[in-house]
Amino acid sequence: MNRIIKPKEAIKVSKEFKKQGKKIVLVGGCFDIVHIGHIKFLENSKKKGDILFVLLESNEKVKKLKGEGRPINSQIERAYVLQSIKYIDYVILLPNMKNDDDYDKLISQLKPGVIATIKNDSMIEHKKRQAKLVGAKIRYAMSRIKNKSTTQLVKLIK
Repeated sequence: MNRIIKPKEAIKVSKEFKKQGKKIVLVGGCFDIVHIGHIKFLENSKKKGDILFVLLESNEKVKKLKGEGRPINSQIERAYVLQSIKYIDYVILLPNMKNDDDYDKLISQLKPGVIATIKNDSMIEHKKRQAKLVGAKIRYAMSRIKNKSTTQLVKLIK
């Protein structure tokens, strides 16, 4: 079973799980260099439902969000690392999402029961709006672990 999928396939998979009464948990991110903060977040997110979908940002989006020299790892490399994590059921390869409407359209078709995030997430209003759009619940998986981020790891390595 291939756990790295494109949005169109994810929508089909989501419908099948919904028919089975499964609760889908949705998270998203760059996951450029996976670290302990990511692992704990994914582990705790999985506990919020039955099936964990990870929306994985495109290389273009990561560069826009994180700056020149990023991503360190390509989207497909990041996807292979993520699929090896036992808490993740599916990694969804996002195309270059240009605006909120692109994300909203996909979220509306996936119809997760839960959108998991961290406390003090800078994108919380965006996620709350999406949750309301599909009748999902926002669940906080954890607080951010201080001094654990890919950006800090990159600085340390340099």
